[in-house]
Amino acid sequence: MTECDGLGPLGYASWASYCHAEFDISRARAYCLLEVARTLAALHDAVSIQELSRTRDTGPVPAAALDYGLSQRALIAISGRTDDVAELITRHLAPLAHSGPQSLDEPTLRAVVRQAVRDIGAAPPPPPLDPPADPVLAELRAVVDKLVAVNYAIGELMLEVAPAYVSDTTAAQTLAPLRDAIGEPFEHGLAARCYSLSGDRRALRGTVL
Repeated sequence: MTECDGLGPLGYASWASYCHAEFDISRARAYCLLEVARTLAALHDAVSIQELSRTRDTGPVPAAALDYGLSQRALIAISGRTDDVAELITRHLAPLAHSGPQSLDEPTLRAVVRQAVRDIGAAPPPPPLDPPADPVLAELRAVVDKLVAVNYAIGELMLEVAPAYVSDTTAAQTLAPLRDAIGEPFEHGLAARCYSLSGDRRALRGTVL
């Protein structure tokens, strides 16, 4: 979805203006929330498959109704590895699904999902791609990596002053002195804050990258 797709009829010139007017959040924050929703949907799907396979003696717990007690940070941290999480959930739930009607009660489902998220979140990320053979591309990648590292540090600083749970309006007010001190545009600062929260470089697209 581009910034203007489907927004014209609503009277907004861009995705950023829509997010700000309707939800009082930045574009970067909106993308973070979309990642949270997609990840949570993937967890629900993994649980639902096992729910359908268990005995029908008791009504299944609707997966979408469960609150796993996971933070946004935990969900975003695994947003690029939902297949790995789903596989781990299936591995643990499949034997339980056939062991009795009470084996997949809410506490068990919640515990299995939370453990799978912790295990994958704590696992090392996939190894980096081999460096490009072209020295110019290799040098460009090194520059981008340094820029990303700098913005991660900026984001960590932003999160210390304005934690992830506060609204963008509150964050803007709280971060104003810091932004003035380091000369960081607000949209760039929020993108760095989102990247520090998620570890996903896509949070920086359209701002610093």
